[in-house]
Amino acid sequence: MDIPGGPLEVAAAWTAREMAPSAEWILPIDGGDIDELDSALDHVKSRGLAMPAITRADFPLDRFAATLAEVLREVEHGRGFVLIRGVPVERYSAEDAATILWGIGTYLGEAAGQNRMGDVIGHVTDIGRNWSKDNHDRGYQTTSFLPFHCDKTDAVALLCLHPAKSGGLSCIASSVAIHNEMLAHHPDLLERLYRPFYVDLRGEEMEGEKPYNVQPVFTWHNKRLFARYGRKYIKTGQRFADAPRLAPDDIEAVDMMHDLAASDEFRLDMELQGGDIQILNNHAVLHSRTEFEDWPEPERKRHLLRLLMFTPAFADVPDHYRTIYATARDWRDHPRPPAAPSPIAAE
Repeated sequence: MDIPGGPLEVAAAWTAREMAPSAEWILPIDGGDIDELDSALDHVKSRGLAMPAITRADFPLDRFAATLAEVLREVEHGRGFVLIRGVPVERYSAEDAATILWGIGTYLGEAAGQNRMGDVIGHVTDIGRNWSKDNHDRGYQTTSFLPFHCDKTDAVALLCLHPAKSGGLSCIASSVAIHNEMLAHHPDLLERLYRPFYVDLRGEEMEGEKPYNVQPVFTWHNKRLFARYGRKYIKTGQRFADAPRLAPDDIEAVDMMHDLAASDEFRLDMELQGGDIQILNNHAVLHSRTEFEDWPEPERKRHLLRLLMFTPAFADVPDHYRTIYATARDWRDHPRPPAAPSPIAAE
């Protein structure tokens, strides 16, 4: 088992105390950027193109393309997150907003499937599901608090169409900084996070595959730290008879990861506004969401569009990622483009 011998001194090892007073992670876009996005959207529509067939060449950007190159550098090699602010979503239909998000994504990486049905854009909105009772429901389909976790690809982008009436804060934490903290003060528990857990796939396994993935939380691979964490899915993995039972130190290590992420030292809160695009590196940043109260009117309900991506700098990943990545790439065999902005399409 390969574990770094000392703290990782990289830009991604930030704390909330360091980052909260700064606005360096917020990237406001201006009228020129918006004009380019509008022009690219018009170009796509004039040619009758739709997701997932839209490529970078179909969504031409000029100055904003250079900006997105810097965003990708920051996400892959810098602090691991950027918030783009100012997309005028009130001017667009949900379908056009999704096309803009997809077009931006073509400058950042390769799109991944949201689920095994082949959806290419996810809808993060409450559709009345009960995450605590059904092992196939997903937390983003509810108003519930979402524990800290990371998604199944290299990066995730969220475009906010409508914020909640109250609550629904987006919370992020550096898994690299948490790794440094545990290395310094709890090395025994950190070592446990380098050993495998049985992680519930919540019904997202492919035909003939096990209903869980066997993977550690942390992996040191070719001098780079990778994190893959979801406390709830580690614990619901215990519903499978062939999963080894979690020992007390297993639970303590998994809980400590979450408790550190949720602490004032590491947790950075964001109140997403309409038109914000949050882009996160899943290998270096954990994310969470507070419980929220929604608007009663359907057209005002909290609604975010989600795009999952594979990015160029992470072509080389640990072997135990490959099963999950293969599933996320399976959408190409049966893509289900979002013909309508219905949140029911997201499972």
